[in-house]
Order: sequence, then C-alpha cells, then structure tokens
Amino acid sequence: MSIVSPELLSTPRFCQVCAHFLVERYIDAERRRRLQCENCGFIHYMNPRVVVSIIVEHGGKVLLQQRANEPRARFWTFPGGFLEIGELPEDGARRETLEEVGLDVVPVCLQGVYGRADVGIVLVVYNASSDSADARVSDPESLQVRWYAVAEIPWTELAFDTTEAALRDWVRERAKEDASP
Repeated sequence: MSIVSPELLSTPRFCQVCAHFLVERYIDAERRRRLQCENCGFIHYMNPRVVVSIIVEHGGKVLLQQRANEPRARFWTFPGGFLEIGELPEDGARRETLEEVGLDVVPVCLQGVYGRADVGIVLVVYNASSDSADARVSDPESLQVRWYAVAEIPWTELAFDTTEAALRDWVRERAKEDASP
C-alpha cells in the first residue's frame, strides 16, 4: 500500500556544503540520477529513514495501538517511531515503546527488517515480553491500546504492509515455538 508517493517527499533544493542550488542529473560513476550541487559538485544522497519498533508480548497476546495521527490514523500497529541520531536501534525502539504505550521493555531479539521503498522507510522490529499488561494510551500518539490473542489480530485494520509482514513473521515464529517438544 502506497501512502505517499516519492514525488511528494520533501526534496532538498540547496547544497548542505555550500548552499548553492542542487540539480538532478545522471551520475555516470553511480549509474543513476542523483541531486548534485551546481557549484561544488557535492552529491546529495536521498537515503531512507529508519523506524524502530517492538512487538511486545504478554500472556500470549501481542500489544497493538490504534494510531491517532496520519498516515493511517485509526489503524493498528505496534509501538515504534523514528530512530534518533546517536541512538542504537534497540535503544530507540525501547524509547518509542515507553513513550507510546508506557511500557519499559528490553528487546530480546531482532524480529526482522522490513522496507517501504515507496516512502523511503526501513523498519527494524524487535521482540520483547512484558511483565506488565498495564499499557496506556499516549496522547497524541494513540487512540487506544489493546492486547490481542493471535486469533484476534485485526489483519484488515493494520496500518502498514510492514506491520502485517512483521506480525505474520511473529505468528509463524510463535507457532514453531509452540510445536517444538
């Protein structure tokens, strides 16, 4: 699902080195179009942003929050947000989980890395369990929070395709663990 086309993303107009205009041109050495400064020749790379998240489990249920903000307001996802400069991914995921649902959890393992090329997002998802079920709504991040059993996950109401992919991977891993002797 594409929410924002790449054309609508903010494109820099000025060089971060010398402040002159950037132009889009084909760079032979890189075999692709890039933004390059007309004055100093600096190439401005448009790299994706990193989003970090945690799938939190308690008592065999997964915690989801209903988004309060666009994109995809009123749809469900797990806690997460943009990684800050100077943070390790697992620290950013922990911070976002505390900010968004009030749970201080420690990531146990990496669930997976998922991409949304259409909007330039790389999603890094960790797994954690919580000793507490006392998740809370965080204004202005979420409208509600809820613990879902696997059979209750609102698949058609998930916010992003990456949310669905990560949750499906999580469900598969849980089924393997449950089937192990």
